[in-house]
Amino acid sequence: MASPRKSLHEDGPVETDPILDGLTLFEKKAHIVNRELDSMGMGRYQWMIFALCGFGYMLDLLWAQAFGLVVRPLRQELGFSEGEVGNISSAFAAGLTAGAFVWGVLVDIIGRQWAFNFTVLFASIFGLCLGAPSSYDAILVLTAFVGFGVGGNIPIDTTITLEFLPQNRRFLLPLLSIFQPIGVVVCSALAYAFIPRYSCAPDLLACRNVAAGEPCCTKADNYGWRYLLFTLGAITMVVFFLRFVVFRFQESPKFLLYRGKDEKAVKVMQHIAQYNRTTSPITLETFAALSGGDSSTGTPSSSKAMLGAGAKQLNNTLGEKVKIEMERYKLLFKNATVTRLTILIWIIYIFDYWGFSIAGGLLPYILAEKSSEAGLSTESTYRSYIYIYLFGLPGVVLGTTLYKGRQAAMLGSSALFAATLFIFTAVDTQAKYIGVNGLVYFFQSMFNAVLYGWTPEAYPAPIRGTAAGVASFWGRIASIVGPIAGEKLLALSYNAPLYLAGAGVFICTICIAFLPRKYLGAESF
Repeated sequence: MASPRKSLHEDGPVETDPILDGLTLFEKKAHIVNRELDSMGMGRYQWMIFALCGFGYMLDLLWAQAFGLVVRPLRQELGFSEGEVGNISSAFAAGLTAGAFVWGVLVDIIGRQWAFNFTVLFASIFGLCLGAPSSYDAILVLTAFVGFGVGGNIPIDTTITLEFLPQNRRFLLPLLSIFQPIGVVVCSALAYAFIPRYSCAPDLLACRNVAAGEPCCTKADNYGWRYLLFTLGAITMVVFFLRFVVFRFQESPKFLLYRGKDEKAVKVMQHIAQYNRTTSPITLETFAALSGGDSSTGTPSSSKAMLGAGAKQLNNTLGEKVKIEMERYKLLFKNATVTRLTILIWIIYIFDYWGFSIAGGLLPYILAEKSSEAGLSTESTYRSYIYIYLFGLPGVVLGTTLYKGRQAAMLGSSALFAATLFIFTAVDTQAKYIGVNGLVYFFQSMFNAVLYGWTPEAYPAPIRGTAAGVASFWGRIASIVGPIAGEKLLALSYNAPLYLAGAGVFICTICIAFLPRKYLGAESF
């Protein structure tokens, strides 16, 4: 039985709410949706959205971690040069880059629902195929396609979670990032289970690099990395099944409102209320009262015109629709303050991804090489990875705790992330490698939790997915170039790439100090 709640109209007519003064028609409707979501609270529907979007976050680093862990047994079997070690990370990053841009833009055009499901479906199909080839080039191609699917997860999942959360529960946005270290730990644990047990002896070379008849690393003796990738593909398919079959995600009401589909938005709000075992007072008349009697016209009732809104655009020609979509992108640069915000966010993402892609791609490799030089077993090395990435869990929790002070949290965590990369260059024992590497991941996780959670908050729903996707796109480009630059320096010394990564992250700290404060915690439309 539905539980009674305070009516949306008990405080007086919606159209007389003083908060609505000066807002566009879309913003007024979005405010009504926000009020109703606040009234519902954190119900069953919101928790399901949070969990399923969290799984998207998990897949992002589940796969990213895998390529750093499989590259050593992969190289031992296939015999490619040390200079090609970073190609697999770059292939994944290339797919992530394309995916971040394409899915980020599409989520504001085709809607949240389709993008929410297709990203994981795409990644799961190619992920299940990834362990089959015996050619490095074929593996690189499949890796790029997995990256394309995974690349849309963070901008899409953060956007979706934000649009269904009550305003007073937005601190849960950075908590989504706790699924990332969980993904890393799961991947590392699976690697620990498969790779040491089902890999060639460490002293064997690739068969292509030895004379005929000499002992070498064969495919039959080196299935550990394949078992790992097959398992990750299966996990990704399970996430798709949960999203598409077990829980039927409804389109975002704010997306529907912007597209002039007010009636569908009302039905979604009623569905959410029913799923939460309550009722929603929002009706078509609620929105009609804001627009002078016709809730679907999208005609602005304030002096601020709303770009591309309303049912009128549904009957436009293709050329007119394209023009409307292009007009929407101007919201990223609508005035000097927003332009500054957008450019600073892009720079922050570029150097954040620059830093953690170099560290994430090369630190596992450096640790493996150092462990080998010290005579430690493969099992010991992979066990160390698990210890290191457990540090990410408290990092995310601390970022969530400090989320109310978004700017200060990002300033502190990014500066400490950079500092620990510099400190890593001075360590000289196995225990210190594990401890400092864990601190690197602690502050990286804390910083990214706040950054990823806040970015979609800074933009309105019509451009939110695009804004997050394009920011991620620029970051992903840096994550392609970063490991390549790091590889070149790795040939000179283990420390040089770490200085390169740390310097990049410190640029993030400088940019965060200049972010416009009005976009740090305001109501999200």
